[in-house]
Amino acid sequence: MTRHRSGVAPVLATWTTLALCCALPSAARAEALPEALAKAYQTNPQLNAERARQRATDENVPQALAGYRPQIVASLSAGLQSVRNLLPDNTIQTANLKPWIIGVTVSQTLFNGFRTANNVRAAELQVQSGREALRNVGQGVLLDAVTAYTNVLANQSLVEAQRSNVAFLRETLSVTQRRLNAGDVTPTDSAQAEARLNRGLSDLNAAEVALAVSQAIYAQVIGNAPSQLRAAEVVDRYLPKSREDALTMAIRQHPAVMAAGFDVDVASTNIRVAEGALLPSASVQGSASKSRNNDPTLGTFAEDQASIVANVTVPIYDGGQAAAQTRQAKEITAQSRLVLDQVRNQARTAAVSAWVANEGAKIAVSASESEVKAATVALQGVQREAAGGQRTTVDVLNSQADLIQAKARLIGANRDRVIASYTLLSAVGHLDVKTLSLNTPDYLPEVHYQQVRDAWHGLRTPSGQ
Repeated sequence: MTRHRSGVAPVLATWTTLALCCALPSAARAEALPEALAKAYQTNPQLNAERARQRATDENVPQALAGYRPQIVASLSAGLQSVRNLLPDNTIQTANLKPWIIGVTVSQTLFNGFRTANNVRAAELQVQSGREALRNVGQGVLLDAVTAYTNVLANQSLVEAQRSNVAFLRETLSVTQRRLNAGDVTPTDSAQAEARLNRGLSDLNAAEVALAVSQAIYAQVIGNAPSQLRAAEVVDRYLPKSREDALTMAIRQHPAVMAAGFDVDVASTNIRVAEGALLPSASVQGSASKSRNNDPTLGTFAEDQASIVANVTVPIYDGGQAAAQTRQAKEITAQSRLVLDQVRNQARTAAVSAWVANEGAKIAVSASESEVKAATVALQGVQREAAGGQRTTVDVLNSQADLIQAKARLIGANRDRVIASYTLLSAVGHLDVKTLSLNTPDYLPEVHYQQVRDAWHGLRTPSGQ
């Protein structure tokens, strides 16, 4: 029995040493979750693509404003003309002519059934809807970044836990084999220890594979491979205080709900655009031209013209096209209102789910911590009893398996706790750079909008493309 005690002591020492080794790297980790979120906000391709889409949407406004502005067209025609004339006295006259004409036309719409004003209004509402859609994509990218970050952290911890488990099982197998040689245990004990070691090696391999996958996803979302990560913190200080507050904030402030509301306004405005085709329109057109012709048989050699003409048109019947477009716009508006109701219901459901999940994650962490403490005490007790001959090798192995499973559940619970808090913040529409106070400039879509809204000309974008 003395030999048995001396074998168990190294197992305890090995477990303690490995636990300390697992704790030391966390103190040296340098990259925090806010830094990773800032990188994702700056470099994520999905988010940058959505920003480019929003900049393209901004251009709808100057396109609509073009309806208020004059249209100017210049024209020039010139060429060679060969003439052969048969005169009454049967003589033939030929000439090679070089006629040309140059002119300019200016057109200005005075009234078009308020379609220009309504097109401008619809374009502005599309910009507002696009901004909310951009904000929603930003929330999704930040939440993906949180998930990627915490998955790497959790999988790193799982790998370390499985490595310590393998080390424990190796030492246990070594002790069991020494006891087998001494005649204290049977070959069954040795086989059980060897089987558990192989299972531990398989679990370690699975954890390492999961870690490699999570690291690849991290690089995809955040833009660089993970280095040394610090423990992620929850964002409870930014969360609503009650479930009812979460519901109210989600319905009123979630970007998906706000974007759907703007879409309803766009559809309503498009009804007036369609109805404008049934109203009269008025325009004025001015033109000036100069022409030259050197045909000697013509009465004029040069002609200069200038005119200004006002046009008023009143639609009487267009085959029913405008009426069909108006009815279509009304149905689209009805659809948009139903979509708004659907998005509100989805936001409400997401807020309730996120609130419940966050509260449940708190309980899971507390329970897992207690389980780990109890499993640790149980393993130590089983080891002491095994040293006294009151427990078998399989009892020690089972207790160790219980501890590893408890540690895995605690690691998963801590990961889920962080993700749940950020998910709730996203569900109420506040997962953004400003709320989190990230160390990165906030992307302001209104800057580009103001740069292009009143642009009368220019082919280059504000960024110089």
